[in-house]
Amino acid sequence: MQTVKRLPRSAPPSRLDMNDLPQDLIANVLSFTGPRESCRLAVVSSTFWSASLSDTVWDRFLPPDILSILSRTTNASDPDFASNKKDLFLRLCERPILIDGGRKSFSLDKRTGKKCYMISSRDLHIIWGDTPRYWKWVPESDSRFREVAELVGVCWLELKGTIPTTMLSPSTLYTAYLVFRSPQGGYGFDYQPVEVSVGLSGSDKTVRSVYLDAGMPKERGDGSYEVELGDFFTKEGVGEGELEMYLAEVKGGNWKGGIFVEGIEIIPKEAK
Repeated sequence: MQTVKRLPRSAPPSRLDMNDLPQDLIANVLSFTGPRESCRLAVVSSTFWSASLSDTVWDRFLPPDILSILSRTTNASDPDFASNKKDLFLRLCERPILIDGGRKSFSLDKRTGKKCYMISSRDLHIIWGDTPRYWKWVPESDSRFREVAELVGVCWLELKGTIPTTMLSPSTLYTAYLVFRSPQGGYGFDYQPVEVSVGLSGSDKTVRSVYLDAGMPKERGDGSYEVELGDFFTKEGVGEGELEMYLAEVKGGNWKGGIFVEGIEIIPKEAK
């Protein structure tokens, strides 16, 4: 009988230890995830935690044009690009900064790193906005801006905000909100619909009706209210355009007032 020769059994492969991976490699991998995912992966091991603090990671989460945006700030105490990138990211998520002469605010969505803006009432086009009989500009301590627009009383309410689409994050579904206060309760909006639309300037837009009373505005937790104006998707690789947000009540003919317009906020829909 022929004897079968057994081959020597090979040693089992050794288990991969995450701590043996180069930290630079881990940091590079984390940079292709997202802010929330990176923070979750940081608990895997001490090596992952150290890699998650790397500027390589957070530099990718910051907008490519962050340096240009920071150069438009109006406050000397605002963060600068030379700081730790994670601290810079978190600071921009937690506290909006003022840009463009204090007429806009800029921040980041903490979960995605997408850009968020608020256009102040001073940067809106408001019909009769410079006529004290109809509108007043008053300081507001609870606002991020130096002043807000007080609607004294008008029968023709119309305001519009615009922003270049290139200022927004690409491939992102945005929602625009009118942000306002009504400390004494507005008047003239009882069951009176207001027409709103969001879209590219010069293009056809879907107009829909909302209400500034009757429970439709949502409380924001800081004493202000918001009402949704509409959505807009920023397509990748599309040329420069201007996003236009519009609100008007010009058909009822009744007088209305008593609200303080802070501005129009534009944030990723997933941020809500």
